[in-house]
Amino acid sequence: MNLASLDLNLLVALHALLQERSVTRAAERMGLSQPAVSAHLGKLRRHFGDDLLIRVGNSYRLTPLAVQLKERVRVAISGVERVFAAEPDFDPASSAREFSLLISDYGVAVLGSEIAALLAAEAPGTRLRLTANTPPLVEQAAQALVNHDLLLMPHGFITDLPYRELYLDDWVCLVSRDNPDVGEELTVEQLTTMPWVVTYHGPTASTPAARQMRMLGIEPNVQVVTETFLTVPSLVRGTGRVALLQRRLAAGVPAELGVRALPCPLEIGPLREAMWWHPMYDDDPEHRYLRDVVLRATAVLDQNR
Repeated sequence: MNLASLDLNLLVALHALLQERSVTRAAERMGLSQPAVSAHLGKLRRHFGDDLLIRVGNSYRLTPLAVQLKERVRVAISGVERVFAAEPDFDPASSAREFSLLISDYGVAVLGSEIAALLAAEAPGTRLRLTANTPPLVEQAAQALVNHDLLLMPHGFITDLPYRELYLDDWVCLVSRDNPDVGEELTVEQLTTMPWVVTYHGPTASTPAARQMRMLGIEPNVQVVTETFLTVPSLVRGTGRVALLQRRLAAGVPAELGVRALPCPLEIGPLREAMWWHPMYDDDPEHRYLRDVVLRATAVLDQNR
């Protein structure tokens, strides 16, 4: 396809139409007249050989092709915006840019406040957006990182993308402080019989520690599944359950939550946290600055450990 022959204004119109599902609302969003947007829709229909929007009663419904296009168009629009917002030099003090991180609540708890503090001090006009790194986004990391600056994740999930190491963490077992069946240490046998709280339990969603346990022949009796690490202590408290939690996170659990951290009776390798990005941003000045901020935040974290 020859891009030179395409009217890129149609991409903007397509984005508005797919988002609004209405010619009238799309016209308002674009600041154009309704006849102008109707003309754009006509050109788009001819280009794709598809109606894209079908009237059903008093509203419009997206065709199957339009549903497929909706996310692709959003990604394309975001990419175009970032291309034309790029500057040869980046001045943090005068920037109004939004930085976007895909990160777990564990990552936010460990690094979020320090990253935010550095940006507030050096780039006060910027905004930091923290979005949960859900399994679907991680599985499509290369595509997700077109629209997000960084993905903070441990090794074991992502390949073929640029990254920098951040820090190491290890795993502890969390049990209720009033659990009468657990003494000063856990046994491997207890891990096989106790009910578990696990995070991201599924064929393609789990923690590196949970996968190592299965490789060692320990299949947990899963009673509760949560997709946030910060909810784990409250799901263990006052029960006979056990959970794996990162040591840095466990160290910050308030005593009043009524849980205690014990060494794992298994040899589980450390968690190696890293930041990942799309290679198209390797030499982007704004992106290089953000990566440096995250590295400096990590250095402060290690100093305070």
